[in-house]
Amino acid sequence: MSQSTQPAAAPKVDYQTDPSRYRHWRLKVEGPVATLVADIDENAGLRPGYKLKLNSYDLGVDIELADAVNRIRFEHPEVRTVVVTSGKDKVFCSGANIFMLGLSSHAWKVNFCKFTNETRNGLEDSSKHSGLKFLAAVNGSCAGGGYELALACDEIILVDDRSSSVSLPEVPLLGVLPGTGGLTRVTDKRHVRHDLADIFCTTTEGVRGQRAKDWRLVDDIVKPAQFAARVQERALELAKLSSRPAQAQGVALTPLQRTVEADALLYPNVEVRIDRARRTATFTVKAPGRAVESSAAAIEAAGAAWYPLALARELDDAILSMRTNELEIGTWLIKTEGDAAAVQQMDAVLLAHQDHWFVRETIGWLRRAFSRLDVSSRSLFALIEPGSCFAGTFLELALACDRSYMLALPD
Repeated sequence: MSQSTQPAAAPKVDYQTDPSRYRHWRLKVEGPVATLVADIDENAGLRPGYKLKLNSYDLGVDIELADAVNRIRFEHPEVRTVVVTSGKDKVFCSGANIFMLGLSSHAWKVNFCKFTNETRNGLEDSSKHSGLKFLAAVNGSCAGGGYELALACDEIILVDDRSSSVSLPEVPLLGVLPGTGGLTRVTDKRHVRHDLADIFCTTTEGVRGQRAKDWRLVDDIVKPAQFAARVQERALELAKLSSRPAQAQGVALTPLQRTVEADALLYPNVEVRIDRARRTATFTVKAPGRAVESSAAAIEAAGAAWYPLALARELDDAILSMRTNELEIGTWLIKTEGDAAAVQQMDAVLLAHQDHWFVRETIGWLRRAFSRLDVSSRSLFALIEPGSCFAGTFLELALACDRSYMLALPD
């Protein structure tokens, strides 16, 4: 009798990357339009044991996607529309790699789906708050998580070539529900009639052409000969709806200053120290050590070193690293350290310049980092002690926790 296959041990995952290391995405910027081309290297999976065929994806693919979108947000403020398309012939994206999922532990799959959800929610967040519009140019078959990626965009254009279709085949093929918001977006975002949604989500072959448009599964269908021109035309039309600046200087997202130790993650503004015996991790978030730059010129000059942006990036990376790489650490203790007045001064700067593109994008990263903390599937306890600074934005850290404990000093 053959032995049952054991789930592969999860490797240590680094969420930091840059375009020079991309294996799966190509980023091209032309004026107000950026194009993200999914050309997934089937031999470059994050773990061994599977091939990323048919533009299927794993966590490594989505790490690159998230990085590319962040670089568009900060390094290319002139970009107003992002076109998401495929570099493969006849296939847009076939969704999460089934063989990868089969090899993965339950915890790995949970973290994988959570991160892909957050990445797609981030597209919608940028559309709502930053004016960055997303257009899915579906130039081939689009199934499962591939269609969920398209659904996260503002609009979907499908090539009408008699073979390309959109589908959510998870229920009939795998007996599971789509894991990245597909059902919700079909009904609540695209307002597909519920009877049509039932048919769509219980058939394997998907829907193509005019029927896909009639059912509101896509916004437009275009013949192959006119497809590229129509995508460019619509991208420029969407760009006119954006408030992002046309002439601003971008801010380079330089590598994080991070020290990784056996039981610690250390950044300039965030520290994570692990107590393996107690299965706890203590996050200490430090207030600004000096007044945060308060003029637009000084903020732009500070760039990636500007405290609010540095904090957002460091906290985000720490949360992702801990929840993926430290599965046995079930309790996170959240502390703050420093002067509450310094946090309030930072908040005053953020409020005063909230309409400046760079500050707006920084607020967005902070918002998404706090949201990530909120859903990290750990027991979260805020410890409000002498020397803490849970004020203003830092109060959000305590509010994200399951419990908050404050030391009561005698009068």
